[in-house]
Amino acid sequence: MVQVKSAFWQNIVDQAQKHPAVPGLKTIPFFSMAPMEAVTDSVFRRVVAHAGGPDVYFTEFTNARSITHPKAKFSAQARLHVAEGEVMPVAQIWGNRGIDFETATKDLKEHGYQAVDINMGCPSATIIKNGGGSDMIRHFDDAATVIASAKESGLAVSVKTRLGFNELETFEKWVPFLLEQDVPLLTVHVRSRKEMSKVPAHYEYIDRLVELRDQIAPQTLLQINGDIKDRNAGLELVRQHPGVDGIMIGRGIFENPFAFEDQPREHSLEETLSLLRMQLDLYDTFNAQYGPLNFKKLRRFFKIYVRHFNYASDLRIAMMDSTNTTQVRELLDKFDQQLAAHQAEQTIAIDPNEQSS
Repeated sequence: MVQVKSAFWQNIVDQAQKHPAVPGLKTIPFFSMAPMEAVTDSVFRRVVAHAGGPDVYFTEFTNARSITHPKAKFSAQARLHVAEGEVMPVAQIWGNRGIDFETATKDLKEHGYQAVDINMGCPSATIIKNGGGSDMIRHFDDAATVIASAKESGLAVSVKTRLGFNELETFEKWVPFLLEQDVPLLTVHVRSRKEMSKVPAHYEYIDRLVELRDQIAPQTLLQINGDIKDRNAGLELVRQHPGVDGIMIGRGIFENPFAFEDQPREHSLEETLSLLRMQLDLYDTFNAQYGPLNFKKLRRFFKIYVRHFNYASDLRIAMMDSTNTTQVRELLDKFDQQLAAHQAEQTIAIDPNEQSS
């Protein structure tokens, strides 16, 4: 087992060992939910936690400069909000100026954060234009500067990146460089920026990533991201590639809100729709505090819950035309009534007095 310099990440590793034993694995990898724009806010993190969440969460990525900027602090506060009773996530931030990372991480520390992750992999053209995300892969000096600046806060500073910008082989220089920065965790999305998510993840490079980590920074945790749908898929990937410490799941949560549960099982329609109702309630509370929020962004979540059952498509289409949570609840209530009536029609009551002997 890797002994991590960071107390925060060592605790994550230790807590992961409390999961049920896994055949073929001496050490159980930790699982995380990937930072996703307009997805992994406090509302959705709590829904996933209720469904059986990961070992560690990441916030939406936030511009480091905005965290302390007078005109952007309020929107940044919404992105970085942590509800009472919620597990403290890792704050993911992006940018390319050392001073922004120095001031942002100090502010995050004052608000209770124990760890930050620097986004050096986002493929968005807008982020790249502003010198952040995967643009860092082309600017080693800037990458070193922001890592060093973030460390001034005393927080655990990790990095999430890709194999390369245009060429996959870039990782042979890029990953060693990052490992030399003495970070407790390196997360690699095993695609290039150019590939976006249009091609299968390059698992064939994982063993080489493990080899580089072992040679250069054996105390750095290595986490893999890309095309991993659920916990079982992640465990199998670790079996095939010994040395991987963590698994990050992103888009898989859109196919299965229970993706992180230890023992996969079939979930009832009632269970799934109750998660949606929970999200609606939490959304309303969050909207009252930080709103008005863009309701259109909430619609992207509907497909997570409304799928794989009769008339799911009809219900989802109707929900996509809604403009507020009240309308969504009305649609769900109507669906529940229609479903109950349909089930009643399918039930044949047999009077035991009429049964033949």
